Amino acid sequence: MNRIVPIAVYGAAGRMGQAVLRLAFDEPSVAVVAAIVRAGSLQSGERLRDGLDYTTTLDASAAPQVLIDFSFADAFDDALAIARARRIAFVSGTTGLSEHQHAALRDAAGPIPVLWSANFSIGVAVLDRLVREASRALADFDCQIAEAHHRLKKDAPSGTALALGRAVAEARGIDGSAVGIASLRAGDIVGEHTVLFAGEGERVELTHRATDRTIFARGALRAARWIAAQPPGLYTLADVIGRTSA
Repeated sequence: MNRIVPIAVYGAAGRMGQAVLRLAFDEPSVAVVAAIVRAGSLQSGERLRDGLDYTTTLDASAAPQVLIDFSFADAFDDALAIARARRIAFVSGTTGLSEHQHAALRDAAGPIPVLWSANFSIGVAVLDRLVREASRALADFDCQIAEAHHRLKKDAPSGTALALGRAVAEARGIDGSAVGIASLRAGDIVGEHTVLFAGEGERVELTHRATDRTIFARGALRAARWIAAQPPGLYTLADVIGRTSA
């Protein structure tokens, strides 16, 4: 019988927080024990469902094994501080982080398990692998990245586009700034990423299109179930789906 992993959701009032909650309530392998929102949030103190209210702090009586964070860069520090103070695993999809915040993530991986990803789509994790392989095989091709998201997304380029740019750079042993990224913000586009390799007389395009935020919530819950059984350390979605040799 599979064990149930108790989780807390930070940024529970946001688009992704709501998507995680909806999926988690129907997922028998996890149990939501806390839904954390910002102080002053309209949801603060409201009843989410029987026995569970939106709160602004992680109550001492709640005992999650994993804190799932989908917030904003200016709220991220508090989320990470909660995970460190409570010694619980930390899974975060918050983008637009500073170098200092990424350093704080690496530092937190000493005492607790930490997994950050710009995109929790399993398809994007596979895209990352394909991009690395193509970057090596097509080393003399030009490479450019195009991404599109909804009009309300604050960071541009997206964290996923930047991660794909790093994948190209690492595979080719070059500076990441050599990979151009074009960003589009319009309508309600959930997320689209294309990595273009262009050579003489031919080109290869690797594209991922998301049409429903549920895929990100599903990936985050999969990561939470996996990381709950891991020792302290810094992990990626590639670890969750199983790494392959370079």
